Amino acid sequence: MEKIASFKIDHTTLQRGVYVSRQDTMSNGEKITTYDIRVKEPNREPAMTPEVAHTIEHLAATYLRNDEEWKDKIVYFGPMGCLTGFYLLMKGDYSTEQIRPLLIETFRFMSEFVGEIPGATAHDCGNWLLHDLEGAKRESGIFLAQTLQG
Repeated sequence: MEKIASFKIDHTTLQRGVYVSRQDTMSNGEKITTYDIRVKEPNREPAMTPEVAHTIEHLAATYLRNDEEWKDKIVYFGPMGCLTGFYLLMKGDYSTEQIRPLLIETFRFMSEFVGEIPGATAHDCGNWLLHDLEGAKRESGIFLAQTLQG
């Protein structure tokens, strides 16, 4: 089998940041842009725990799908299997600079979140006990300060 594009990236030099990972054109001509939101340097710093990544997924997906300006453009937000970042899929052809304000607000929301984690109940989530709110707030705050605003 042919190696897929994301496995051709040199992860020994990949830095924290937001990158356009790929663009796909749907049959109706609409573009879907996939963003690599890399919160950890692969193979050079500890990955997030599954609990932290799961909590960030719940918080970010909830925030993004409720943002008045962007909610109709959000297709998906979820963790990478390697636990060093997240994928954000959006309808449209936006640069990383165009979505930076949205990501700043998303990571600010997560870093300051107080309350019950959205969707973290046995009814709403398939692994509702796998969460770490304090860890998610910490990682979100670090990425916000050092990468998005840095």
